[in-house]
Amino acid sequence: MDTDATVHKILSGYDTITVVGASNAPAKPAHYVPEHMQQRGWRIVPVNPRGGIILGETAYATLADAPPPGLVNLFRPSGHTPDFARQAVATGASALWLQLHIESEEARRIAEEAGLLYVENRCLLVEQRRLGLDAPRF
Repeated sequence: MDTDATVHKILSGYDTITVVGASNAPAKPAHYVPEHMQQRGWRIVPVNPRGGIILGETAYATLADAPPPGLVNLFRPSGHTPDFARQAVATGASALWLQLHIESEEARRIAEEAGLLYVENRCLLVEQRRLGLDAPRF
């Protein structure tokens, strides 16, 4: 499946986004991207080791602590993504999305070998706007 088809399948097939590296700092993409998606109807499940509340939602310290994810969205450096890809697989995720400027051949291999949909180096906000999609209603 080509990347554009995968992007469309993910944005039209998941109503919840588990955001690893979510931030409370409004100027950071890890805050304003999930905030935008939340405003378009997606439920955001923030994952941040500091915990607390992010975008009005309880932030979980680890991916393993969060409710079982479908779509995992990573805002972590490329070098950290293989470990998060393994965690996504272990928690039963079915899609892994690495944000803009985040790429990893190893994370791709881990995700694809486990059958996850995989996108890297793309921004959820940009792709949502490009496709004009809102969160699916199931």
